[in-house]
Amino acid sequence: MSGELPPNINIQEPRWDQSTFVGRASHFFTVTDPRNLLLTNQQLEDARKTVHDYRQGVVPPGLTENELWRAKYIYDSAFHPDTGEKMVLIGRMSAQVPMNMTITGCMMTFYRTTPAVLFWQWINQSFNAVVNYTNRSGDAPLTVSELGTAYVSATTGAVATALGLNALTKHVSPLIGRFVPFAAVAAANCINIPLMRQRELKVGIPVTDENGTRLGESAQAAQQAIAQVVVSRILMAAPGMAIPPFIMNTLEKKAFLKRFPWMSAPIQVGLVGFCLVFATPLCCALFPQKSSMSVTSLEPELQAKLRESHPELRRVYFNKGLPSPRPTSACRVGCSVQHGAGWARHPRRPLTSESWDNEQKWPSCSFYGNCFLKDNSPALTSSF
Repeated sequence: MSGELPPNINIQEPRWDQSTFVGRASHFFTVTDPRNLLLTNQQLEDARKTVHDYRQGVVPPGLTENELWRAKYIYDSAFHPDTGEKMVLIGRMSAQVPMNMTITGCMMTFYRTTPAVLFWQWINQSFNAVVNYTNRSGDAPLTVSELGTAYVSATTGAVATALGLNALTKHVSPLIGRFVPFAAVAAANCINIPLMRQRELKVGIPVTDENGTRLGESAQAAQQAIAQVVVSRILMAAPGMAIPPFIMNTLEKKAFLKRFPWMSAPIQVGLVGFCLVFATPLCCALFPQKSSMSVTSLEPELQAKLRESHPELRRVYFNKGLPSPRPTSACRVGCSVQHGAGWARHPRRPLTSESWDNEQKWPSCSFYGNCFLKDNSPALTSSF
């Protein structure tokens, strides 16, 4: 392998240590950077070429490690990790802040009338549906029926919550009424996320030991993972929907907004955006991507299995999934150690015990699948 860079930089994993909050926050500040939306198609294609070339052992002369990591994050921001296709602009992680600040700001400005509530809650859930579809798993994709059920249920829950609370708050302080959109968004997240990941609640998600050795599937782990994601999503919305109401309640009593009432929406959108720039990456980083739980919290049958095969085991580990709506059933990694031949699960087969156990030998680097050494120990792995 020629060039200035060593051959073993693992660009399948984040650049920063994900066992610390600071490392996770640094990663998500980069992932959610709205400036990535301004990159041209040529810049995106250049980043894709750099990443693909490096994975195959080709390094352009003069490429530095910082430039490689920058290309990796640009590539990840725009291309689907499973299919490699360019994602629709508003469905990318880098669009979360500008899209959510606009929609949330308008939800909090136009919340007093029923038509306005219906319209903006519908817009919000439609945007969530676009993000869910854009980030669907390429390995075990969500069906149209599952997406539709989550979309309709979340929209109905959000609208019902907003209209119900609006009716209850008619005779209380106007400041209380400003928090109705936040309650509606929280209710929608509690409905939408479990529905989007209902398959995991039924069949479970993979659990491993500390070294990454697969031990089985657990629905209990799925419940904990989904709960963590729901909490992250609600807290992500909280600063932008809890702080601006106090500020706007004060500003609307001032002469400026009485003279220019049309400025209310732009000011509110700006306040929400400022909060989201920090809240989005920080709340994504709240829980480690590799979460853990006690063996005693697993299903009885899995506990019995582990007591026989791993009697010393006390905790198991699992991938909680991102607070963005990408399902966790899709797994992707690069090539095996030192870019040599590895044992890999086929990228297009569902993630089941059978497909995991029946590895196929790939003679060269691959962009998808879980790569293993010959003794079945995990090599470079990265799951979503």
